Amino acid sequence: MIKVCGMRDAENIREVEALGIDMMGFIFWPKSKRYVSVCPTYLPKSCKRVGVFVDEAIEQVQHIAEEYALNIIQLHGHESPDYIRQLGSVCGDIATIKAFNIATIDDFAQTKPYEGFVDYFLFDAKAQLPGGNGEKFDWSVLTDYHGETHFLLSGGIGPDDAERICTFLHPKCIGIDLNSRFEITPGLKDVNKLRELIKTIQQ
Repeated sequence: MIKVCGMRDAENIREVEALGIDMMGFIFWPKSKRYVSVCPTYLPKSCKRVGVFVDEAIEQVQHIAEEYALNIIQLHGHESPDYIRQLGSVCGDIATIKAFNIATIDDFAQTKPYEGFVDYFLFDAKAQLPGGNGEKFDWSVLTDYHGETHFLLSGGIGPDDAERICTFLHPKCIGIDLNSRFEITPGLKDVNKLRELIKTIQQ
């Protein structure tokens, strides 16, 4: 499964969608360089739409989820299991992803309270800002993740990581999340670089 995050340009959205990706992410955190302040004139139809939020009011998440017809809500802040339960009560059957910053084995302890509350985890690198930093982390620590929730692998994955992706194996890993290392400018993806990576890892 391939997720491309940080999209907002209509034509770029069309081009990336045409690569046959599974999920496309739109960031609704005002402090992000990829913040979607105005709805693009085109939204993807053949892949799932993911809205990325950071400690946002539930009412605002609900409003944006309806406006953009989101399929998945990704939470990248300090949202509690109770917050997620309340979100589910107002947003219905929309799937949820909870992101966690990982550096050492000990960081997996923070995932345990969320087991059964979200559909997927996303494991990212620890950095100053929540996501889109281009920072990598040591994937080998993931061998010590024994949770029940499937996860997406994130954290500075770039064009030069094709071999690492192809050789990485974990029974709970369902895909990768691509963002900053495939950008021309924040929010605008290099379609050729994405195409090359996708072609390589799908061979």
